[in-house]
Amino acid sequence: MKSMSDETREEFKINGEELLKKVKELVHEGTIRRIIIKNEGGETLIEIPLTVGAVGALLAPMLAAVGAIAALVAKCTIIVEKR
Repeated sequence: MKSMSDETREEFKINGEELLKKVKELVHEGTIRRIIIKNEGGETLIEIPLTVGAVGALLAPMLAAVGAIAALVAKCTIIVEKR
C-alpha cells in the first residue's frame, strides 16, 4: 500500500491558450493521478481524476472541457498530483 509520501505535487502557471497543450502533455506522461485547474483567483475550475486505462474515447470529453476553459481564462494554474 502506498503512503501519501509516494505522491508528488507540481504547479504550472500558464496562459489559457497553452492550457490544452499542457494538459495533453501531462496525460501522456502516464504517472498523473489527478489534474486540478484553477483560475487566477485560486478557484478550482475543474478537477480531473486520471485512472489507469483512461485513454482514447474516455479522454475526449475531458479534453473538450479543458478546451472550453482555455477559451475563457487568460491565466490559470495547473496542479498535478503524480504517483
